[in-house]
Amino acid sequence: MYKTLEILSMEHSIAGGWLAGFEYPWEAIRSIKSQILALCKLLDRDEYNEISENVFVHKTAVVAPTAYIGSPCIIGAKTEVRHCAFIRESALIGENCVVGNSVEIKNAILFDCVQVPHFNYVGDSILGYKSHMGAGSVTSNVKSDQTEITVRNGDEKFETGLFKLGAILGDYVEVGCNTVLNPGTFVGNNTNIYPLSCVRGTVPANSIYKSGGVIVNKE
Repeated sequence: MYKTLEILSMEHSIAGGWLAGFEYPWEAIRSIKSQILALCKLLDRDEYNEISENVFVHKTAVVAPTAYIGSPCIIGAKTEVRHCAFIRESALIGENCVVGNSVEIKNAILFDCVQVPHFNYVGDSILGYKSHMGAGSVTSNVKSDQTEITVRNGDEKFETGLFKLGAILGDYVEVGCNTVLNPGTFVGNNTNIYPLSCVRGTVPANSIYKSGGVIVNKE
């Protein structure tokens, strides 16, 4: 199982120092809101506009007038928030990101250069540097039976203590269109997920997740 410092590049998020204190990245999910509130107090007011209480948007970011941004939230430099994006609450969005048309984000951290450009749902999740979710791909963050979510890696099972947990994507992960990342999905760095996949458990780094759940190493 990949640990936080093995899967995420801490220099590519203003929350990197905080995240580095967790052995596994999902351990941070329950306290994302409090961390955003703490970071809000440290932001340079010459660089960020506070557009509503505890909602800070970098002055170089572009936010469509039809987008909704709930509190607390931080949107980094040169990020684009497009038409009808729905940022519900507790979202930390890095620099040079794209949050696109009809995308919904809740209790999540997007590292720098993450793209969620079309009809995505990202809830209770962490998306690593330069990860990309294709159109219509979503994180499912609640089990159908409402029980506690575990993260599985082969025969290993990690109890998270969470009833809401979406996906952890490492750096440079590509998720194909209309893919569902089931609760507690963990994808290693530099991995590609085929379109229309239904993914659960742990997907190794430097691999390709193909149709039917077949996983092969990248050449």
